[in-house]
Amino acid sequence: MKNILEKELSGVQKNILLKNYTTFKIGGPAKYFFIAKNKDDLIKAAAAARKLKLPIFVLAGGSNILVSDKGFYGLVIKINNSKIAIRNSNEVCVDAGVILPKLVEIALKNRLEGLEWAAGVPGTVGGAIYGNAQAFGSKISDSVKKVEALNIKTLKIKNFTRGQCQFSLKTSAFKKNKNLMIISAVLKLKKGNEKNIRGIIKENIKYRKKNHPIFFPSAGSIFVNPESKKKTLPAGYLIEKCGLSGKKIGKAQISKIHSNFIVNLGGAKARDVLKLVDLARKKIRRTFGIDLKTEVQFVGFDKK
Repeated sequence: MKNILEKELSGVQKNILLKNYTTFKIGGPAKYFFIAKNKDDLIKAAAAARKLKLPIFVLAGGSNILVSDKGFYGLVIKINNSKIAIRNSNEVCVDAGVILPKLVEIALKNRLEGLEWAAGVPGTVGGAIYGNAQAFGSKISDSVKKVEALNIKTLKIKNFTRGQCQFSLKTSAFKKNKNLMIISAVLKLKKGNEKNIRGIIKENIKYRKKNHPIFFPSAGSIFVNPESKKKTLPAGYLIEKCGLSGKKIGKAQISKIHSNFIVNLGGAKARDVLKLVDLARKKIRRTFGIDLKTEVQFVGFDKK
């Protein structure tokens, strides 16, 4: 297969450990691995996988995912396109592979506000749009004007308006339809005061350092905060109330700092994390009657 795939896709690699490409530092090998540096690379990779009937996983910044210890038997496409351009003074044309801290930096330099919430987030633009990332009362969908995506089955490119992106709590049309691969986006921001923007960014980063377990690898928030008609209940609060803060299985631990984080203490296995996820869900269901939904994606698992 490799020789055939190499003919179709120059630069493809074999048996690359995915733990080296995730913020959790967990996961087995990708059978095939390809770094896409631009739109043409993305199209070529999708076309090669379709021709050879290989399953595809699109890897962005590597946060919000848990990769199986067995890895992924297919083609992992690592999105690495990274162009950013400002137009009409307040619109940012940005590739999906751009990391959020870089985008925040560019917005600040151009005195554009609306992305301060993303300061310190270790993800990419594509990943943020995919999961409608949010923090501090703001979300990426607030700024999205247009998204360019490739259908990996038909190889057709489509531009999605904000409405067509179907954004809702921690999800989007791209998360619901696994055949859609985000290529780029246009974000519409507002002109602001550089000093004020810088101040908000500084406070947000300070908050993350104090309230998030940044000294151990993690995938970020494991569960979506459940919403009721009256209020949103932080998943971390519910987990803490069930007495699970600090709970360890193997080398994985529910963080004592923020109980909606599971951290890798060093050498944790995906199966350890799964056991903690299942334990938390069962206890929350039994105690509060709430069925927690996972925010993290499960890659390479049979039933996850």
